[in-house]
Amino acid sequence: MAQSVVPAADPATAAPVVAPISLKAIAPWAVFAGILMLVLLYFIGAEQGATSVISGEGVHEWVHDGRHLLGFPCH
Repeated sequence: MAQSVVPAADPATAAPVVAPISLKAIAPWAVFAGILMLVLLYFIGAEQGATSVISGEGVHEWVHDGRHLLGFPCH
């Protein structure tokens, strides 16, 4: 039987090494995403009635289906 020859790995085609991302670089984006999620949660879950920041029914109508989908009562 003949043995197959496996060519040596070419360093030019090797996968690049990915540098880890530091917590210091991720922290501002994580804070921004957290604040954005809290604002969205407020508008979907609490923006109506006595706690309303924006007057009228516009916000309520825009998030009405999402409110029911997430289990928030609105009627």
